[in-house]
Amino acid sequence: MTFSICVREEYTDEQGERQTRFGVAVTTRLPGVGTLCPFASENGAVATQSLVNVELGRRGIEYIDDGLAVDDALQSLLNADDGAPQRQLHGVDADGTFTFSGEECNGWYGHTNGENYTVAGNLLAGEAVVEAVASAYESDAFGDAPLAERLIDALDAGHAEGGDKREHLPVQSAALLVETTEDREVGTYYDDLRVDATETPIADLRETFEEARRGQEILMEEYSDELENDDLDAGEDDAPANAADNDATDEDDAA
Repeated sequence: MTFSICVREEYTDEQGERQTRFGVAVTTRLPGVGTLCPFASENGAVATQSLVNVELGRRGIEYIDDGLAVDDALQSLLNADDGAPQRQLHGVDADGTFTFSGEECNGWYGHTNGENYTVAGNLLAGEAVVEAVASAYESDAFGDAPLAERLIDALDAGHAEGGDKREHLPVQSAALLVETTEDREVGTYYDDLRVDATETPIADLRETFEEARRGQEILMEEYSDELENDDLDAGEDDAPANAADNDATDEDDAA
């Protein structure tokens, strides 16, 4: 019923610190896919689909957050799941990837993975859907555009290849979720988006992303002076402590 992509990217933030972001995006010919399939945290991303078991995604992320490797986390959940032959489950963490498609999933179904991403789908028009999603992401991996936008591009490529083959089902949905290790002062409003019921899920998700990005730009411009003042105030608050630290260091050196 679905195709989805999970990715991991390392990048340098504005302070020059190395960070990691995780993203997951999904679409299907059913409503409300964002409530069922995509899961992410600052430690990984997971998608659960086919005959959906939401607990595989929810607990998978919990296990990854607890420090379990993604392959160990997801495989252990599948081992305890009597319905595993009907599941698709895939994801990434800081170090690896995991992909699984049960032998009782409905065709066409399958998955693929790269060094830092996984793609899976079932009830698709064909293998070309999964290949298109992977190729679209690879062609602009770590690009200048926000990860959320590039995830939409990847879904769009799969949709163009036929996507979910059940054309008799008009109501569709799409969702994306991006998390990062970066400690941001102001959140990014376009990193958690859902379109729950529409006949044009990818186009609507893209429009939602554009509006969310425009809204953030407006707010950032409106409150830029306040944010700058907050930074200055923080610097002034730090000054006495820093001075005291310097004095203590001098005394220690003298001793």
